[in-house]
Amino acid sequence: MSALSLVYAALFYAATVLFVVGLALKIRRYAVTPSPLKIPTTPAPVTGTGVALRIGREVVFFESLFKSSKWTWLFGWMFHLALLLVLVRHLRYFQQPVWTPIVWAQPWGMYAGFAMVAGLAGLWARRFLVDRVRYISTPSDHLHLALLLAIGLSGLGMRFVAPTDIVAVKAFMLGLMRLDIQPLPTDPLLLLHLALVALLLIVFPISKLLHAPGLFFSPTRHQIDNPREARHLAAWATALDK
Repeated sequence: MSALSLVYAALFYAATVLFVVGLALKIRRYAVTPSPLKIPTTPAPVTGTGVALRIGREVVFFESLFKSSKWTWLFGWMFHLALLLVLVRHLRYFQQPVWTPIVWAQPWGMYAGFAMVAGLAGLWARRFLVDRVRYISTPSDHLHLALLLAIGLSGLGMRFVAPTDIVAVKAFMLGLMRLDIQPLPTDPLLLLHLALVALLLIVFPISKLLHAPGLFFSPTRHQIDNPREARHLAAWATALDK
């Protein structure tokens, strides 16, 4: 077994632990943080079913973003939908045999990589071309977009420019899952792509990318608009109210 395979195996084990534990801790923190006020963004649903439907529309269609900025919505929705298809396509590296729906998704996922890169390019250009967005953009915003774009471009490069041995890559990934490390191809583009993916897993729990799970804990979205019918009292304020 080569030292390179061992290094990348250790890198992915560490990145996965940091991702899972970090994400779990963040979600727990979101879940236990009280909402001191009734602050749903109005017009807001007045029933639990309405709240569920509202969050569903946000997750699937980016409803509020569509209302605020059509161009941002277009690039954002394009990126997220393409990313979903790309992730589904990559599931084949962790399955043996591969599920039929994953097989059907392969052609769509391959070309979704181009849509993913186009969406990211549009979102990044927005941070330079729109004055108010450029003013509030931080270095981390640019670094996150650069990281995602580099992952997309390196992935496309392996498919259309410098193909790698995907059979060996799959054997390596399945080996990681079974704690049976297999040789990893030494193609530079593959090694770069995997290193960037591991970096993304590491920084995800401490970055703005946490808006993905954070949406479900946003009081402006998950609260029912019933301030007159039911008094809202945060848990930490209950003792003071007695």
